[in-house]
Amino acid sequence: MSLMGLDVGTTGCKAIAFDVEGKLLAHAYREYGVIYPQPGWVEIDPNKVWQCVKEVIGEAAGKVSGDPVKAVSVTTLGEAFTPVTEDGTPLSTSIICVDSRGAEQTDFLARFLGKKRIFQITGQPLHPSYSLPKLMWIKDNMPEIFNKASRFLLYEDFVHLKLGLEPIIDYSLAGRTMAFDLEEKVWSAEIFCAAGIDPAKMGTPRPAGEVVGKIPDSMTAELGLPKGVIAVTGGHDQPVNALGGGVVSEGVAVDGMGTTECVTVGFDRPPINNEMLAANYPIYSHVKPDMYVSLAFSYTGGNLLRWYRDTFAQDMIEKARKTGVDVYDLILGSVPEEPTGLHVLPHFAGTGTPYFDPDSKGAILGLTLGTTREQFVKALIEGVTYELRVNLETLEKSAGVKIDRLRAMGGGARSRMWLQLKADITDKEVVSLAVSECGCLGAAILAGVGVGEYSSVDEAVKLVVSEEEVFQPDPKMHERYSELFAVYSEIYSTLKELNHKM
Repeated sequence: MSLMGLDVGTTGCKAIAFDVEGKLLAHAYREYGVIYPQPGWVEIDPNKVWQCVKEVIGEAAGKVSGDPVKAVSVTTLGEAFTPVTEDGTPLSTSIICVDSRGAEQTDFLARFLGKKRIFQITGQPLHPSYSLPKLMWIKDNMPEIFNKASRFLLYEDFVHLKLGLEPIIDYSLAGRTMAFDLEEKVWSAEIFCAAGIDPAKMGTPRPAGEVVGKIPDSMTAELGLPKGVIAVTGGHDQPVNALGGGVVSEGVAVDGMGTTECVTVGFDRPPINNEMLAANYPIYSHVKPDMYVSLAFSYTGGNLLRWYRDTFAQDMIEKARKTGVDVYDLILGSVPEEPTGLHVLPHFAGTGTPYFDPDSKGAILGLTLGTTREQFVKALIEGVTYELRVNLETLEKSAGVKIDRLRAMGGGARSRMWLQLKADITDKEVVSLAVSECGCLGAAILAGVGVGEYSSVDEAVKLVVSEEEVFQPDPKMHERYSELFAVYSEIYSTLKELNHKM
């Protein structure tokens, strides 16, 4: 018997089957990418997403026929929603968080309700990246789609509907809409009234780790699953990542090194205060009952390496194809040990926290005719990690939480060089985990809780989450990077006005 975690991300999806002790049994991945239909618009195709979801489920399930899947839970990207008909047919592509639409609607909400009121209700700082302003944009600019839609579903409830079940969304993912009441755990009537949208068209909110239903036999046959598989509520990718990394108590933090980079820290009570609002740190439900999380994040991370791969490393892509070596191992294999002295402001998709500035842009400073491409690659990673340090320092001041250790997860956590760089720049212990695919592991934990394989998420974490290697900061390297960080800390404020003019 196995438990399946399904991870639907921004650029691809994966399905991983685990046994009840957390051993990885099977893995499948498909990439669908993003769409840029015009400047500032960023979307994904829900039809391609669903096709890839079916493929990864079938491939992973086929590899564990001797340990048939008992339950499946899904963790997904946040914010992205899809207008669908009653039977789940998409009416348009899905607008994702980094899309620039929704600014005018955000300004309206600021005038009508106010930033502080929205934060008090939802725990989300007012920003156009969330689902609600973009849904309002659809209402204002694509009324034919808005009026035809039976539902507006995020990707967890979309997958449930496509599986033939009720479109249930867990509390954590609902929180990413900027329209979910943090305390009452219901769609906020006040906010939906202001937006002019019927909350009945959203998914049905439920806690994470609850049974959604038995997947119909016709669908399990199509997917290659055994009969009787149970779907269980999962959650937003970051808190599910946190669960897979062992965040089930206060003060423990995980660093998700995926397409974007995100630090997630847990709380017993939501720290709704002026400092958190000023620093734009969101607060919403954890997938562990009666806990909350906050995020410190950047909109860049692994996607910068992917951009480099696709734009500058065609030779390495070809070499990887011929040799079977992972292309990122080739790209990172020859970077210099020393700090590059270059400065990359990694705002290639605007900023995440603490600035929340969609008009900031990426910058590469310090280039000379002697700059090598190996230095350039490492500078990209240094820039992402400097941004991480900005967030850690700001989060500690705002929430009063001292973070000494980061548990690293996601694709980037496979790079020992990157993990040591994090330790050297942040002056914190960085820990790799026995299972770096914490999103799928966290979803599998929730699946197991839902069908009674574990009595609680705490029991599951004790059983399946373990540390592998600890990376200690090198004092000399930290001193050198701190000197460079002092320069980095001035770049955003120096370029802000110019970027806004551009």
